[in-house]
Amino acid sequence: MISCRHLVRYWLPVIVWMGFIFWMSTGTFSSENTRSLFETGLRLLVPGISSDEVDLVHTISRKAAHVFEYFILGLLLFRAFKGASAASWNWRWPLLTVTIVLFWAASDEFHQSLVSTRTASVVDAGIDTAGGVLSQIATAVRYRYQRK
Repeated sequence: MISCRHLVRYWLPVIVWMGFIFWMSTGTFSSENTRSLFETGLRLLVPGISSDEVDLVHTISRKAAHVFEYFILGLLLFRAFKGASAASWNWRWPLLTVTIVLFWAASDEFHQSLVSTRTASVVDAGIDTAGGVLSQIATAVRYRYQRK
């Protein structure tokens, strides 16, 4: 039986982060809404930057944010699946993690399809999933070197 303490310690961070991802998929964080703020900050750092360069950096930054969000989700899910287990590694943990990351990425894109200022993208779901996979690679490397 899983205790309430276990749920709060391991699964509450996952749920909060999933909520954060869901919130980031609202119209508030649409490309149109973030571009002007992003451009203002970027022009302070690089005054002569062209509009095309701003668009490129903005797009790359948004895609990097996808990777980052799902990398963190992957780490939190792995931690939750591992829980207080004394085992150093179990292949079920990363497999379950990537499965849930893929599901959450797909549901996030579905959510975006319902928001008038957002668009759903299979490519973005793939980028999200790649972030989750990268987190599992990082976790595997970490556990491998901890054993040595």
